[in-house]
Amino acid sequence: MLSEERHEAIAAFVRRHGSATVGALSSDFAVSEATIRRDLEMLSTSGVVRRVRGGACDVRGSVRPEADLRAFADVATSASSAKRRIAERAVACIADGDVIALDIGTTVAAMCPLLQNRSLTVVTASLAVVTALAEAPNIDIVVLGGLLRPNYQSLVGTLTESALRQVRVDIAFLGTSGIRPDGTVLDSTPSEVPIKRGLLEVSTAAFLLADHEKFPGSGFLEVSTLGQFTALVTDRSPDALTLPEGEDLEVLLP
Repeated sequence: MLSEERHEAIAAFVRRHGSATVGALSSDFAVSEATIRRDLEMLSTSGVVRRVRGGACDVRGSVRPEADLRAFADVATSASSAKRRIAERAVACIADGDVIALDIGTTVAAMCPLLQNRSLTVVTASLAVVTALAEAPNIDIVVLGGLLRPNYQSLVGTLTESALRQVRVDIAFLGTSGIRPDGTVLDSTPSEVPIKRGLLEVSTAAFLLADHEKFPGSGFLEVSTLGQFTALVTDRSPDALTLPEGEDLEVLLP
């Protein structure tokens, strides 16, 4: 696990539990206590956690979910050409009248400009998606309410997960932070993982959108396997991908 990813995970752990000891974090993340102490000092200096004897505690004591290390607007500009081509291929899989779910990622959000004149129902927890499609004349938007993650323009938490269980969609479009060679789909934001898993459960078909940089990309939390998706939409054929025996996956290229 990269140190940046570990810092984010430690911050999420402390926020979720209110506090954490050096020993517990060392065991959970399989690194030395000296490494954890350095991590906590860095997070404390940044104001993310409050350093206490033997560990750290939540600096705010609030229910606010973890912030991403990079804001949504920043990530959206990365590999924008690849995201656009992937979005075009994904949109081609949608029929007018479909009920679709759009995940919280920037690659999925790149579909929005291409949906403006379609007749659809869109289910989402992404405020970026809501903003992009709010004026579309023939799109009904179902917003999954929840706890706001301001820097990623998304809603997460138990309220979002509960709302998601009340709907059924024809197609769900999901993003990812990385895909291992064995087909494990990863994410690096703890509060998003239950929502991604929920989208898979409530959809008839599910498409994973990932540019070539996501092979292997990053991430330390397992969302699912590629075998749970109907198809992978990407900009280059993933040569290094080896799925378990008996699993097959359709790959859609621009």
